[in-house]
Amino acid sequence: MIEYVLFLIGILILIKGANLLVEGSSTLAYRMKVPTLVIGLTLVAFGTSLPELIVNIFAAIKGSTDIAFGNIIGSNIANILLVLGIVSIISPIKIKRPTIWKEIPFCLLAVVVLFIASNYLLIDKININSLTKVSGIIFLCFFVIFLYYTVNLAKKSKRQLDKGDVEIKTHSGRKIFLMVFVGLVCLYFGGKWIVDGAVLAAKQLGLSEFLISATILAIGTSLPEVITGITAARKKETGLAVGNVLGSNIFNIFWILGVTALIAPIVIPQFINMDMIFLGGVTFLLFLFLFIGKKHELEKWQGIIFILLYIFYIVFIVIRG
Repeated sequence: MIEYVLFLIGILILIKGANLLVEGSSTLAYRMKVPTLVIGLTLVAFGTSLPELIVNIFAAIKGSTDIAFGNIIGSNIANILLVLGIVSIISPIKIKRPTIWKEIPFCLLAVVVLFIASNYLLIDKININSLTKVSGIIFLCFFVIFLYYTVNLAKKSKRQLDKGDVEIKTHSGRKIFLMVFVGLVCLYFGGKWIVDGAVLAAKQLGLSEFLISATILAIGTSLPEVITGITAARKKETGLAVGNVLGSNIFNIFWILGVTALIAPIVIPQFINMDMIFLGGVTFLLFLFLFIGKKHELEKWQGIIFILLYIFYIVFIVIRG
């Protein structure tokens, strides 16, 4: 019982720790006169993916690679279907044309690269059942390309981020140190308790680690995106929710799986192809919904379809066990 309580507490302090670390680091970078453009594109974006990163690192160290895969696949599916589904029901999501033709396809590319890296046997008749360090390096190379594209996009827009754009708060040096330190401590214990709880629950309930990580854990680590999306919808700034989701999904595959594979080989679950195909399908469906619409909007009825698809996916993996 204690492990289950720590599992729930772990999710909460993991999210809080990520927020503290990002706010403390952003304030420190601002005081050191680091350009806010850099802060917005690196620290803030990295912060939303910290929960998944910490969970995966602990999962890799413990050898629970089903958790590593389940956390990423489950979080990415939840980001598109659950987050964008909820946001579009609250308020129609208006998407800019570059996002439809560049960011969403790049998000789809991430799924394709992951599928190829997980299926060398199908493609090149090489029996490799894990994501190795080579795969991790390839993922990180794609991540660098994405960062390069993002920086160039920001430069072309000629939109200078200021203090208000990234909501950087000013704090004393002592408070900054305390926020960073407490944030790191929360990340450590939160990640450890989550992985320990997920492994224990899977064993006691007779469920797979993938199922636990792709449902409860994935939703828990996606809470920052959910909260950001709902807040953005209420403020009629739905573009922020889309950018957050797409960026997070790309970070999750290229950055987090890349780093995790460098730490330890990630054994590929035998059944994972169905989940990756489903993730690729819903990503393409997002592109299709926005492409066929005259206003390039994700409307309420489309959001309802997303929610229903998410329920279908959860039921499917529960029945699969």
